[in-house]
Amino acid sequence: MLKKISKSPFKGTPEQEAQLKAIIEENKHDSSMLMHVMQQAQAIYGYLPFEVQVMIAEGMDIPLEKVYGVSTFYAQFSLSPKGKYNIAVCLGTACYVKGSQALLDELSKQLGIGPGECTEDGQFSLEATRCIGACGLAPVLNVNEDVYGKLVPDQIAGIIEKYKNA
Repeated sequence: MLKKISKSPFKGTPEQEAQLKAIIEENKHDSSMLMHVMQQAQAIYGYLPFEVQVMIAEGMDIPLEKVYGVSTFYAQFSLSPKGKYNIAVCLGTACYVKGSQALLDELSKQLGIGPGECTEDGQFSLEATRCIGACGLAPVLNVNEDVYGKLVPDQIAGIIEKYKNA
């Protein structure tokens, strides 16, 4: 699955940049620490925007293509910011067969975003995931740590509304 690059403008702070630069400085002489630096960068920013990947590449003297390659290869890295409420729709076999694609389509329609994107207000992000291990509840989606199962598209509006009013 291709990862989408964020359309949102980068909003890093000077404090975040200072944190990242300190981590890069500690590890810049050992290219085997790239994953560690990237993990720390994602912990600081919540995702790995292009600007952060450039800082890592330049600071560690590693080609930007390599940093980008790692960030797109490993599922743990996100190129888009996550919303306050991250909605993950399971598209594993059991969920897909029971209609999870219709749930994802309805979420996209109601939120105005596609998988891998975040609403402009930063409230919601949407992702399509593989099996989350709740096959008996198929089709399933998570909102952060909350699990919703045996869903139909008509229930999506109520779920979104619950978090809008939280």
